[in-house]
Amino acid sequence: MIVGILGGGQLARMLALAGHPLGLKFIILDPEKEACAKGVAKHIHGSYDDPAKLELLAQQADVVTYEFENIPASALEFLANQVPVYPPRSALITAQDRLHEKALFSELGIATAHFAPVDNLADLKNAMQKILYPALIKTRRQGYDGKGQVVLRSATDLDAAWKTLQGVPCIVEALIPFDREISIIAVRNRKGKSKYYPVTENVHDAGILRSSKVLQQDPVQNLAIDYVQRLLHHLDYVGVIALELFQVGEQLLANEFAPRVHNSGHWTQNGSIIDQFENHLRAILDLPLGSTDSIGHAAMINLIGTVPKYEKILEQTHVNLHLYGKEERPGRKLGHINICTRDENTLANEIEALVKIAPR
Repeated sequence: MIVGILGGGQLARMLALAGHPLGLKFIILDPEKEACAKGVAKHIHGSYDDPAKLELLAQQADVVTYEFENIPASALEFLANQVPVYPPRSALITAQDRLHEKALFSELGIATAHFAPVDNLADLKNAMQKILYPALIKTRRQGYDGKGQVVLRSATDLDAAWKTLQGVPCIVEALIPFDREISIIAVRNRKGKSKYYPVTENVHDAGILRSSKVLQQDPVQNLAIDYVQRLLHHLDYVGVIALELFQVGEQLLANEFAPRVHNSGHWTQNGSIIDQFENHLRAILDLPLGSTDSIGHAAMINLIGTVPKYEKILEQTHVNLHLYGKEERPGRKLGHINICTRDENTLANEIEALVKIAPR
C-alpha cells in the first residue's frame, strides 16, 4: 500500500515514520528540492499545481492525503478523480479562508469571538465601531504561525495595519482575554467512527506554538468533543483534525481548525497508545482506529530556530527527542521534545528544566 502526501515537511516525515511499521510506503509531492520527508519517502519534485506531477502521484499512490493547508484546492480536485483523497476537499477549502471557517463555526453553533469581514479600510473602520479594542485583523488566507495578522489597540492603528496587510481581504475579530489556549485532536475513519485525544493546554509566543501539556480528565473535555464532533459530521470528515480553542471561564471559543495532523498532538508519539500519525493513516486507509488513551502524563516542547546540545536534552530521564533534519533558521520549527511519565510532579520538573535550555 502506497500513501501519497501533498507536502514534504516534518508532518509528512512523521506520517511516514508512523506508517513504516505497518508496511506502508510513501511518496511525497513537494516543490522543495531537499524536502524534510525526502529521507523516508519517495520524492516527486514539483509544484502542487503541476498536472504532470499530480498525475504521477495519482498513478503511484493508493490514497492521497496532505500535510498543510496552503495547497491549491484544485490539486485535490484533480487527484480525487483518480484516487481517494482524505481529508475531504471541503475541509481544506473551509480551513483556507478564515471568514468561511468562522462562518461555519457560527452555522454549527460553535461559539467564537465577535468577528467581521473586511475588504477595505472603510470596512475596517466601520467594523471597529462594533468590535471593541483590542482586536486582531488577519488576512483571510495564507497566514500561519502568527504571519498575516496585526493587533489593533486603538483607532490610530487602523491605517497602518491595513497598509501592512497590503489591502487583501481580511477578517477582524475581538482579542479575547482568555484563561487558557487549548486544542483537541480527533480522528474519524471512512465508516464514521471517531475517537478523541485528551485536550492540551498550549502556549504560543509570537504566534508560534512553544509547548503543549496534556490535560487529563479536564472539565472542558466534553464540550471540546461536542464542538469537534459537529465539524466531523458536517464535513463528513476522514482523518485527523485539530480544533484550537480559547477558554474563558467555563466557555470555549473556537479559534480555528486544522484539517491534518497537528503540532499540539505531537506528544501522542510517546504519550498515547496509538499516536495521531498512525491513527490518521488508519483512518484514510479504512483500517480500525487505535486507542487514543494516554500512557501517563505528557507534554511537548518545540525547538525553534536552533537546537541545543543533545546531551542537555537527553539528561532528562523521561524525554524523547524528535528532530526534523532541517537547517537552523530563526522562527523555524526544527524538532520537538516529548516528555512522558507516570508522575505529574516529575513531568513538571522536567518541563521546567527543558524550558530553560529550549530556544525561545
